[in-house]
Amino acid sequence: MSGGVSTALLTALAALWGAAAGALLPRAAYRFSVPSGEEWRAACPGRHPVTGWLGRARCARCGPAEAAYASAAPVIFATALVCAALAAATGTRPELGVWLLLGPACVLLAVVDLRVRRLPDVLTLPLAAAALVLLGVAALLPEHAGDWLTALYGALALGGAFFVLFLINPGGMGFGDVKLALGLGAALGWYGWPTLVLGAFAAFLLGALYGGALVVVRRAGRKTAIAFGPFLIAGAFAGVLVGAYAA
Repeated sequence: MSGGVSTALLTALAALWGAAAGALLPRAAYRFSVPSGEEWRAACPGRHPVTGWLGRARCARCGPAEAAYASAAPVIFATALVCAALAAATGTRPELGVWLLLGPACVLLAVVDLRVRRLPDVLTLPLAAAALVLLGVAALLPEHAGDWLTALYGALALGGAFFVLFLINPGGMGFGDVKLALGLGAALGWYGWPTLVLGAFAAFLLGALYGGALVVVRRAGRKTAIAFGPFLIAGAFAGVLVGAYAA
């Protein structure tokens, strides 16, 4: 099998994995999408109990028109696309397994933050721990293309930088972003400091472009707060792709 065919097959398999993982996210996204300080959702819009965290956001007791209380298609498509892109960039290196596990979690975080401007601790802190542990395992395997110590330093550096920004302007930078930066800093740091800088820069650039566009179309003012988590995730995604291709 040629290298090109092998990469295509790997990308297709990763896309299937992403679609399957994405299909499990809508219920969790619905339950986590509540304002800060509120309990996680335990009922559908028709007030029927919602049990479990993984699977479709669909109620068997609601009428046909109300049964699906959250759309699954965008989440499935986004997760499949993210996993396919990571596989195409990383190839058969062992860290691909880490990216395929962290990718769906990042999609879930982005969805929740977009909906309610909240990054739950029960997602961000395990993400940071999982990133460091899984990358530590990948570092023990042959043909890996990163460095675990730099991943650790990257987590501390990006998390520390965001903590400083939080202290300077708590209204503009949430503490959830600080905790998210730990895990994403580890992923970016795996491929080195230039990748970390690139991912951070891309996050702020994307956030600035989005905020500027909202101001131009008069949907927000200069001081309107926006959810930064999705842009931090998108920037890290771009950085990891570039780092993986360059490794």
